[in-house]
Amino acid sequence: MRFPAFWLLLFTAGDLSGAPDQAVLDKYCVGCHNAQTRTSGLELDALSKAPVGAHPEAWEKVVRRLRARYMPPAGLPRPDEKSYQALVSSLEAQLDRAAAAKLNPGRPESFRRLNCTEYKNSIRDLLSLDVDVSALLPSDEVSHGFDNVSVGDLSPTLLERYLNAARKISRLAVGLPSRSPGGVTVNLPPDLTQEEHFEDLPLGTRGGMVLQHTFPLDAQYEIQLRLARDRNEMVEGLTGPHQVELMLDGERVKLFTVNRPSKGDDHSVVDRDLKVKLFVKAGPHAIAVAFPKQPSYLLETERQPYQAHFNMDRHPRIRPAVYSVSVNGPFDAQGPGETPSRRRIFACRPSTPAEEEPCAKRILTSLMRRAYRRPVTAADLEVPLKFYRQSKPFEAGVEMALRSVLVSPEFLFRVEQDPAGVAPKTAYKLSNLELATRLSFFLWSSIPDDELLDTAIAGKLTDPAVLTKQTRRLLADPRSRVLTTNFAEQWLYLRNLNNIAPDMRVFPDFDDNLRQAFRQETELFFESIMREDRGVIDLLRANYTFVNERLAKHYGLPNIYGSHFRRVTFDNNAVRGGLLRQGAILMVTSYATRTSPVIRGKWILENLLGVTPPPPPAAVPALKEKHDDGKLLTMRERLAQHRDNPACSSCHKLMDPVGFSLENYDAVGRWRTVDAAAPIDSAGGLPDGSKFNGVTGLEQAILARPEIFAGTFAEKLLTYALGRGIEVSDAPAVRQIVRQSQPQGYKFSSIVLEIVQSAPFQMRRSL
Repeated sequence: MRFPAFWLLLFTAGDLSGAPDQAVLDKYCVGCHNAQTRTSGLELDALSKAPVGAHPEAWEKVVRRLRARYMPPAGLPRPDEKSYQALVSSLEAQLDRAAAAKLNPGRPESFRRLNCTEYKNSIRDLLSLDVDVSALLPSDEVSHGFDNVSVGDLSPTLLERYLNAARKISRLAVGLPSRSPGGVTVNLPPDLTQEEHFEDLPLGTRGGMVLQHTFPLDAQYEIQLRLARDRNEMVEGLTGPHQVELMLDGERVKLFTVNRPSKGDDHSVVDRDLKVKLFVKAGPHAIAVAFPKQPSYLLETERQPYQAHFNMDRHPRIRPAVYSVSVNGPFDAQGPGETPSRRRIFACRPSTPAEEEPCAKRILTSLMRRAYRRPVTAADLEVPLKFYRQSKPFEAGVEMALRSVLVSPEFLFRVEQDPAGVAPKTAYKLSNLELATRLSFFLWSSIPDDELLDTAIAGKLTDPAVLTKQTRRLLADPRSRVLTTNFAEQWLYLRNLNNIAPDMRVFPDFDDNLRQAFRQETELFFESIMREDRGVIDLLRANYTFVNERLAKHYGLPNIYGSHFRRVTFDNNAVRGGLLRQGAILMVTSYATRTSPVIRGKWILENLLGVTPPPPPAAVPALKEKHDDGKLLTMRERLAQHRDNPACSSCHKLMDPVGFSLENYDAVGRWRTVDAAAPIDSAGGLPDGSKFNGVTGLEQAILARPEIFAGTFAEKLLTYALGRGIEVSDAPAVRQIVRQSQPQGYKFSSIVLEIVQSAPFQMRRSL
């Protein structure tokens, strides 16, 4: 295990006598934080008489605020910068020394159930099968910002859901005939505008959708389309004949024509015949449906400002749109076919009855080794083989055995048990296999692959050089995109986008196309930081982003056409670029009708600067919207009145100035210069007393101390990697991660590598 720089730092740091700089504390801190006032619960007059390491909880709180220059509060006497640095360095060194003397790497739960994402990805990598687990399993609760933390329980109801999921997945993977034909229907969002071309669909088409579907058998299937309707059940936009094209794996299946029914006829007949029955081989296929563009569209010469058209009274559709695609079957099945999952499962094919059980053992040994993330013993095989023997023929037996593997605690839970004989409250190293599992679930949210598992079984993974090599390999693998779709989506609140519906009276042109463009912009942006191995501070200071035509029109960016997202670089005066300038972040921190400097300020403090404001008091009054004379109040005027409430003042003094700097962006991320008929005042400030104007000033103020943002990012990523909340004992490790990555400019890979090499990741504390 590698900690040389850490030890060197500890024993070459400044004052390690065990007591803080009493003169600085007495002059600037003790006046508020003493036994009489107990401001923030701190009694520094008493604490400073004991060694710093004796009270790490209190002193870590002090260090966090001093490092960010949040204390003493702006307006009160403050130390000069040299005194700040000396005091922080001294306190950190003493805390790190005390932590090293009594190492506490923390203790994730011994039994941690796979969450939905981990379960889906594990099934994918185990069986070469993509399944939609949202229909099979309940969503996971979020704790400490992530859904891989509070996943220790398995209630009887949840167990039943896993049993049902295992039955469906095992039958689909093996290719056993269904007892009766089934079906699946996928609906498009009602506010999806379908007037333009969608990416992944053929050029010359508009609207529609692509459905990735796994067909269970070689058989006949019925695919049926349904068009969008208004509240009166009338097909929208059907003023004349329109064509609808159905495709399978890029090849046309059928071109339908829909006509407006005769006056007085029921619209149910319009799409009644939009269905086809066809033979499809088992396995994954892409079903696509789209409307061929009419000639007048293809000859378009003038591009108008974007107009949303969907199922709303204010924006009735002007052309038909797809509402749903249904797949029913199988009918007249001819067999299981040759699917990726069958190729993955059936490592052998018995030709005689005598070969069947040895082949089953070989299949199960391979599956269980990957599913259980360890070598398989003869005792492990007993239960699956018992299920195998109870079902005939051979493939049915394999399916039953696979089902038992998928509901085994060895698969459903990540298990870390204290070694025999280890003393209580003692730090110990994880085994190679436990470390392999931690690493793969950190970077892939999935099970280890064969190379990682082989390395761990050989006992080589705890070698720092080997671990670094494997970490880089996993990070370079496409499966690490889960750091974008899982980690970043939760850290940045992108998962909240689907639940946000801006008020259509205030934002009439908002639609699901824009919502999904917001998401894709930020996902592509985050992934570019990761894949290009840029410094994480570029998340804030980057001068580029990713847009398609829909998003470009919303942002007011010219000369960008088509549904394809492309990278756009800006000059120094542009209002787009890093995270704080992107629509997704600006919308998830707003209300349906207006911006919220409070929510935006709180989001920045918590997610970018690692400062959590206190929770709001009960019965907070609503913001007043108008002056007594009826004139609209600006947002700054509304919150000024709110801060007059003593119960609200202390927190809002922290949050509001931060959020005000983003007021040039409205609730759906558009740039504006006027609000409530008054010019926008985007003057803002941070709790350290710095003052600035607008988003550029905010970014510069945050990055004046880049280690603060890098430390917060490291804390969030470490929480995600460990599957537990960050504790006081983790603070020295976080500081080490930041220090070691600083010479590399806080590169994404350097922070990942330092997390993997850290004591909290490689070690565990016994009970």
